[in-house]
Amino acid sequence: MTGMLASVMNKEEALLVLNAQVDIIDLKQPSSGALGALNINVVSDIVTIIKGQCPISATIGDLPMQPDLVFNAVKAMATTGVDYVKIGIFPEGDSQATLNKLVELKSLNLSLIAVLFADALPCLSIIKQLKILNFKGVMLDTMNKKTGSLTQIMPLESILAFVTMAKQQQLLSGLAGSLAKTDVKNLLTLNPDYLGFRGALCQQHNRVASLNSQAVLTLRKLFL
Repeated sequence: MTGMLASVMNKEEALLVLNAQVDIIDLKQPSSGALGALNINVVSDIVTIIKGQCPISATIGDLPMQPDLVFNAVKAMATTGVDYVKIGIFPEGDSQATLNKLVELKSLNLSLIAVLFADALPCLSIIKQLKILNFKGVMLDTMNKKTGSLTQIMPLESILAFVTMAKQQQLLSGLAGSLAKTDVKNLLTLNPDYLGFRGALCQQHNRVASLNSQAVLTLRKLFL
């Protein structure tokens, strides 16, 4: 069954989506990019407030694929106690060296989620490697939020191929990228593990604005 992920940027929004009984609370700073990171102290505070009532993921920021930079960001975010740490596989830098560096964190038993970007034309063969490198899941998102939603950028057949490959590797699969209410029905037929939202939950569908409680509840009902 597909779950609903809601991205929030502060504790008030986290409590709002918790009360709506979303399946994953995702922590990010939308004004800082596709995977903008919240301050470590803010993340820690939200983890403390939620108290294990709902799984929490957090992004490390729109970082270039520089091994030490990403490694240190992941390690720092892991200290907050979040359940999942999300890492964007951005075009800039050396993604292979960066992924190899993260293997050094294996002893910490972290649940790492790789985020691929549909508008960066990712090679889906990386999914097999993610499994080998002990990632917990993989997500398909969009990097540029002004060029359209995931379903506008990538055909449904290609999105299905992504979900299928993730399942074959026994990885959690997530779909996001300016998704709207109208996208939900078709994407649910692909049976991903979760669908992620930010803009569709906000005032006037503006991803950097505050959440709209009615929009959250309306979308949540589509998953019940």
